Amino acid sequence: MLKLSKGRKASFEGLRCLSVIATAFGVAIFAAILAFVLVRGAGALNIDFLFGEYGEKPSILPAILGTLQLVLVSILIALPIGIGTAIFLSEYTQNSSKPAKFIRLCVETLASIPSIVYGIFGYLAFVVGFFVGDVKFFGWGYSLLGGGLTLAIMILPLIVKSTEEALCEVPNSLREASFALGAGKAKTVFSVVLPSAAPGILTSVILSVGRVVSESAVLLLTVGMVVNLVPTGPMSSGTSLALDVYYFSTYGYAKEAGAASFVLMVLVLALNVLAYVLMWLLKGKRHGNE
Repeated sequence: MLKLSKGRKASFEGLRCLSVIATAFGVAIFAAILAFVLVRGAGALNIDFLFGEYGEKPSILPAILGTLQLVLVSILIALPIGIGTAIFLSEYTQNSSKPAKFIRLCVETLASIPSIVYGIFGYLAFVVGFFVGDVKFFGWGYSLLGGGLTLAIMILPLIVKSTEEALCEVPNSLREASFALGAGKAKTVFSVVLPSAAPGILTSVILSVGRVVSESAVLLLTVGMVVNLVPTGPMSSGTSLALDVYYFSTYGYAKEAGAASFVLMVLVLALNVLAYVLMWLLKGKRHGNE
């Protein structure tokens, strides 16, 4: 067993204590924010506020339904494109090749663009529309579909990068064993590599859902902010939980803003916890099968 000198041992203990203090400080800040928001919004947090009809008293039911539709649209579009791009980068190109470098540059650039720029793009492309010759494309007005498409573009870099990292973590021995048994490249990718990378891919999906749920700038410019009507479909305007927080705080509904903020924070926290739990379960199952 390696023995440390007294000075190095003291330094190690000091750094360990500092890391524990920093971790406790971060957790305390989160707990304080959550408690503060709950206390300020406790008066409005009830069943009618969560699931009642929007009438004389506000309700976040339209926001909950709108958020679910936005998540569905954005994930259905971004997930296959993101996974397909990650598979191409990880399995079908060399890291030093020009196509791979160009694609990674595009992904990194998309990841660094501020959300308000995505919102302007969605507004000009899907709300206003544009002409190519005499043919007009999109121009749907404020709609959940336009917001979902814009969010899909915004979360695409997260899915690509997380999925590629998960694919790269799969041992090459699994690929070689599959090839030795006579499987082709596509069979190996879809039957061996993707199932092995499932925990990381699932984590990226859940974290992307959390990004969609908490976004506001993009939706303000693409979905509108119709807080009192339940959306009838993807082409209707609507709202989300993040937009409801903005609306309530802007128009003097302090308690309702606090209650909606608490619901949003709990939802994002639950998604993050779910991501780690599912990743842990899938990794345990995979190691058990090995």
